[in-house]
Amino acid sequence: MKHRLLNTLIALAVAVVTVLVSACATHPVTGRQQLMLVSESQAISASRQAYVQMLEPIAKDGRVNNDPEVVARINAITGRVVAQAIKYRPETREWDWEMTVIDNPDVANAFAMAGGKMAIYTGMINKLEATDDELAQVIAHEVAHSLSAHTAEKMSVSLATNLAITGYALTGERSAVALGGAALAAALAVQLPHSRQMEREADRIGIELAARAGYDPQAAVSLWQKMDAMGNASPPPFLSTHPTTESRIRDLRDLARQMQPLYEEARAGTPPTHPL
Repeated sequence: MKHRLLNTLIALAVAVVTVLVSACATHPVTGRQQLMLVSESQAISASRQAYVQMLEPIAKDGRVNNDPEVVARINAITGRVVAQAIKYRPETREWDWEMTVIDNPDVANAFAMAGGKMAIYTGMINKLEATDDELAQVIAHEVAHSLSAHTAEKMSVSLATNLAITGYALTGERSAVALGGAALAAALAVQLPHSRQMEREADRIGIELAARAGYDPQAAVSLWQKMDAMGNASPPPFLSTHPTTESRIRDLRDLARQMQPLYEEARAGTPPTHPL
């Protein structure tokens, strides 16, 4: 009996490892291997549904900001950044890029889902008194998360955890969508924190996108200084997946210097924009 149980556990472990190894792929934007039990196309489909479901109660409460001036400002910045994202990954031209402004003056935050579904809270705009250059850093950071398939990766990590616990890998099924509740999984992925690696990737890619779009890379530093002053400093690195504010500002300052030539080149021309 004990030998049979041991053999079952070994078979389960081998099956799980086999599925995880076979599901790793090198992403063209991040340049690293990412766990992709959930394909990007599956994550995009699930995110499209989740985005609508998440925003529906917010809209019913009258908390979607439709102020023409605010919406025009955010869409103009987003359009310029997205145009650069499409240069990074031309196939994303087919994505249904969308940005929603959510009325919540106390929340200085933004989020992105797979396929370019994004939202920004008015607290990020007003509470921080953010300039266009600073807002571009926020938006470009979220665009970078989308470009880097971070939602699919987080959904995959969550699925892998369930595989390890339930032994579902023994069936050979690799589709998270087949498990049902894909939209819920996508919505939950938004709530899960990004890993340090994901945050650093979004910082690096985002500041470059913003610079190429003609937005001052130094604004990434001033933005986080404002976040720090507002009391949004991150906990020590060993307590959080996010870099500390101090280390993040230091890294962004280095990145800003590297991206300065791209910014100056963009300012000398007319950066393209993508209609939203």
